[in-house]
Amino acid sequence: MSYTLAKFVHVSAVAITFALFILRGLWMLRDAPQLRQRWVRVIPHVNDTMLLVAALYLASFHGPQPWILAKAAGLLLYIGLGTVALHRGRQKSTRTAAFVAAECVFAYIVAVALTHDPFVVRPTR
Repeated sequence: MSYTLAKFVHVSAVAITFALFILRGLWMLRDAPQLRQRWVRVIPHVNDTMLLVAALYLASFHGPQPWILAKAAGLLLYIGLGTVALHRGRQKSTRTAAFVAAECVFAYIVAVALTHDPFVVRPTR
């Protein structure tokens, strides 16, 4: 697989992941029955597997760069917050806070990917 194709797969999977997370989060907020449909439980995992495989392939070209490690740490936090938002949070307020926090972490991961800088948010002087 070429680098360009892997990057296209990765970026496309990122967009799909975010769209599905937003959709599932909105359904969670509304207590919608769609959240319990089989495809809603399966498709995100298939897509996220493609995203991870493409990410590992792309990372093999760069080596252990600080920005890649920051993305990996952000991904772990995003996954943790996402599970609280969509499954493990006992109260709606907890799930909502985790949902918003996960969106912020996602934005950080994308910013790091675009800038290749783990400290993309720097204080100004």
